[in-house]
Amino acid sequence: MLTSMVKEHHKEQVKRKQEQEVRRKEAIEASNELTQSLVDTLNVGVAQAYLNQKRLDAEAKQLHMGATNFAKQTHQWLQLIDQFSSALKELGDVENWARSIEGDMHVINQSLELAYKASRAAQTGAAGGAAAAVEASTSSSANPNPSAT
Repeated sequence: MLTSMVKEHHKEQVKRKQEQEVRRKEAIEASNELTQSLVDTLNVGVAQAYLNQKRLDAEAKQLHMGATNFAKQTHQWLQLIDQFSSALKELGDVENWARSIEGDMHVINQSLELAYKASRAAQTGAAGGAAAAVEASTSSSANPNPSAT
């Protein structure tokens, strides 16, 4: 009887160990599945973050290239505007020079007219003619630029 009880106890203990081993394997399998599921979920997030970072890097590179091109174009525009400004200044200088030459030509013209009138008056020998030449010179010197009126 005692031996039968020990045998029976031993059988029950073996049976419990087997059940416990099955449950332990099921628990390990379940924990492995849970771990794998969590890792997969994290990997999806990491993969998405990697793709986002890659896209951001490409956009940053494109933005940098656009900014560099814009800076070059702006520099070219500034050079063009500077050249245009210089050309306008030169035109203004030419215009002032032309006005100065025109004024000088009027003075020369008036001087020649006075010399001509004086020589004509001297040829005629009339005192009235000389007075008229002097009077004409004072009236023409009062308005040195007849085209301005």
